[in-house]
Parts: sequence; C-alpha cells; structure tokens
Amino acid sequence: MNWKHLVATVGVVVATLPASAEAAQTNVAVAANFTEPAKEIAALFKQKTGNEAVLSFGASGGFLTQIQDDAPYKVFLSADAERPKAAVEQGLGVAGSVVTYAIGKLVLWSRVVDVTDGEATLKAGKFAKLSIANPASAPYGAAAIETMKALGVYDAIQPKIVQGASIGQAFQFVDTKNAELGFVALSQTKFSPGGTSWIVPQTLYTPIRQDAVLLKKGENDEASKAFLEFLKGPEARAIIEKFGYALD
Repeated sequence: MNWKHLVATVGVVVATLPASAEAAQTNVAVAANFTEPAKEIAALFKQKTGNEAVLSFGASGGFLTQIQDDAPYKVFLSADAERPKAAVEQGLGVAGSVVTYAIGKLVLWSRVVDVTDGEATLKAGKFAKLSIANPASAPYGAAAIETMKALGVYDAIQPKIVQGASIGQAFQFVDTKNAELGFVALSQTKFSPGGTSWIVPQTLYTPIRQDAVLLKKGENDEASKAFLEFLKGPEARAIIEKFGYALD
C-alpha cells in the first residue's frame, strides 16, 4: 500500500529568509497537537540556520505506519514515547536519538458549554456530542478514554463520543461547534479566543510524554540532525513552554 494514502497530512514549508545555495531541507512528521509550536520553531530554525523544515501534521500512529511504508520523513515528533521507541526497535529510527521534547496536557474544552468544572459537566452528561481523537492512533485520545474511565463516566458517555482522526480534527469538531465539548491538547486552546476549559488533573491519565526521534533517512543529513538539536535548545524550549507544555 502506498504510504501517501494512509493518513492525510498537511505539508507546510516554513521559510522566513530567501533560499540560499547552502540551505538544506528536512522533512519532519509532527503530531497534530504540536502544530502551532512546530511552525514557530521551524520559522526560528530557518532564521537562525538558513535551513528549512518541511512540516507534515497528523496522528502519531498514522505517521509510524507511513514511516514503516518508506515515507520520506527524516525526523518524527510523536505525541507519545512508544512510537519513537518502536521506530528505533524496527530499525527505522537512529538508536540514541530519542528525546522527550514536551509533556502534553489534556483539557476539556467547549465553545457552548461551561466546562470550568469538568468533572461535574461530564457526570451530568447534558450534551449530545463529545469529541476525542482516535485513541488507537492519537495518544491524547487514549488519555481522554483513560480520564473518563477514571471518573466512572465512560460507559454513560460512550454513545455520545465522536472521534477525529487526529487531535487536530477533534479540536475542529469543538471549534466549529459540531460537538459541544471535547478533549483536546492545552496547546490548541492556549491562543484560541473564547470558550471555557478544564485542565484535566494529571492523576487521571498517564503522562503524555512526547518524544522525537531522528529517523534513518535523516541519519546522515545535517539539516535533520540540526533541527533535532535545535528542538532541544533554549529558544525552542521557550516556545514549547509558551504553548502550555511541561518540560523534563
């Protein structure tokens, strides 16, 4: 099966300076929750190094499948720790290159319902649709299921759940009011005006450790290695914190 047909992603070339003969390019697969910070980091990376990062956004599970099917990605920014580890174990990632670049935070968010007391809102169940990302391919979706089960509301809410292919689509459902509320990433709501939110206590779900890995296709590529190093640096970390992620 052609990897291009497995998961729909959006490729974005982030460039802030004119291209030069010396400029290099890397292809980066980015978990959908990290879309906005990745764009800022890639723009700064371009400004500082002259190199371009071509970003594709989607669900982490879909990306791993694409990588297994010979997709041209050189760096993988997952929304979990398991898939970069799997990439290394399968000979698709470079051993010793895995790094935790962010720790994600789950939130319940709505544009039409007051979810400030999220636990009470979920237990009352006075809504028709609740959006989550596909838990099989998106770690934030798995964390949402874990949260609802911990609160003892999953069985009652399950018929009302609508799934997005990624956390990006789950966010869209709530943003467009097609779902009254949903579990999304804090980073997505950080700069979205309006609505109410409830930051889910970390005790209700397994911490979302987001790992990055240098893929075999980028092993000898200087721009790819430079991007991963930049991601670990102070300027990128400041952007990551700005969007509401925790750091190691």
